[in-house]
Amino acid sequence: MNQCLEQLYQIASQPSRSIIGLMSGTSLDGLDVALCRLEGHGPGTRLTLEHFQTVPYDEDTKQRIREVFARDTVSLEFLTLLNPWLGRLHARAVLACLAEWQIAPAEIDLIASHGQTIYHAPRHQHQRPDFDLNATLQIGDGDHIAVETGIITLSDFRQKHVAAGGEGAPLAAYGDFLLLSSPDEERLLLNLGGIANFTYLPRAGSDATTAFSTDTGPGNTLLDATVRAHRSDLAYDEDGRLALAGRVHPGLLAELLAHPFFAAPLPKTTGPELFGLAYLAAAQQRSATENLFLEDLLATLAEFSAVSVARAVQLAFADRPAPTAVYASGGGAHNPALMQALARHLPGTRFATTDELGVPGDAKEAILFAVLANEAVAGTPVAIGAGRQRVPAVGMGKVSFPG
Repeated sequence: MNQCLEQLYQIASQPSRSIIGLMSGTSLDGLDVALCRLEGHGPGTRLTLEHFQTVPYDEDTKQRIREVFARDTVSLEFLTLLNPWLGRLHARAVLACLAEWQIAPAEIDLIASHGQTIYHAPRHQHQRPDFDLNATLQIGDGDHIAVETGIITLSDFRQKHVAAGGEGAPLAAYGDFLLLSSPDEERLLLNLGGIANFTYLPRAGSDATTAFSTDTGPGNTLLDATVRAHRSDLAYDEDGRLALAGRVHPGLLAELLAHPFFAAPLPKTTGPELFGLAYLAAAQQRSATENLFLEDLLATLAEFSAVSVARAVQLAFADRPAPTAVYASGGGAHNPALMQALARHLPGTRFATTDELGVPGDAKEAILFAVLANEAVAGTPVAIGAGRQRVPAVGMGKVSFPG
C-alpha cells in the first residue's frame, strides 16, 4: 500500500484524531485556526477545542484577495498566482500557531482547510441558461498546505456538495447536526457572518429529516463594506456604536428588501456578489438617500440584516411555531445594533451564543471544517434533512498528501 494511504488508513482507524480546522470568511479579517480533538464520528462525535487563534491578515493580503473577491472580471494570471500563494500563507500561519502552542506538526493528524471564497454562483443568482448548474470557488491550494506543513490536508469541501445537488452553502448544517443537536429542545443555530444563515435542528432522536440550513441574506457584509467606504480608519463598526447612534430610514429599508431573493422559497444561498456596495448604491438612488449620514445608513443596514433573518424564519415556520431557542455565532453576534434589531423582529425568542453550548462562536466555522474532515476519513455520509432541504448525504473534502 502507498505509504501516505497507509498513514491515512491508520488515522481513520484511531479512536480520536487531532485536526486543525482553517476558515477565512468574507470579512477578510484573517485566518481562524482551531485545533480540535475529535473522538468517534457521526451523531456520536465528541469534540474538544484545544486551541484557537485568529491570525490577522495584513493590508497587503487583504488587498490581494479584494482584487479577485466577488468580481466579474479579474486577471487570470493574478488569480493563478494567488491560489498557491494563499495556500502557502495559510500553511505558515498553521506552523506559527503550532510553534506558539508548543506542538510539533507530527502530532497533528489532519488539516481541514476551507480556503478563501472568491465567488459564489448558485443557479438562481447567475441565471445563465448556458450553465444550468450551481457553482462556487475557493482558493488557497491544499497541496501547498500539505507540502509546507508536512500534514495531510483536506480542502475544497464545497465542491462535493455542489456535485451532489446542493449549492455549496451553507455547510453549517453538518457540524450543527453532529455537535449541537439536543434531546431537550429544538434549536436555531444562527450564523451572522458576512452572509447570515441558520440551521434548524429538531430535538435529537426525533425526525432528523426536518433539519435544514439556509442563507437568509446579508449579515455583516454590507455593514463592514459601508464602514470601510466611509471611514478609512475603521474596518468595521465596533460594538455597533455608529449604528446605535443612527436612525433607520424606512424608505431605504424598503428598497433594500425589494429584491426577489427574500421571497424565494427555502433553502437558498447568496453572497457578496449580490449584496455588495453596488446593491446598496442602487437602493439609495431609488430612495433618494445618497446623502444619508453614516450612522443612519448603518442603523438601516443592521435593520435590513435583522429583518431578512426574521423573514426567513417566518417563511420556514409558516405552518408551525418557530423554535424559541436561537444560538448565534459569527461577527454579528458581537454587534448590539444587529442583535437588538433581531430581538425586536423575533419577539419571544431566547437569544444566546453557541458559547453556551460549548462551541465558541468565533471558532465555530473553523471547527465545522475539522468535523467535516473527521467525517470524510472516519465516518459515513450522514443523512440530514430530505427533499427540498437539499443537505446531501456526502463526504466532503479532497485529500492532499505531503509527499
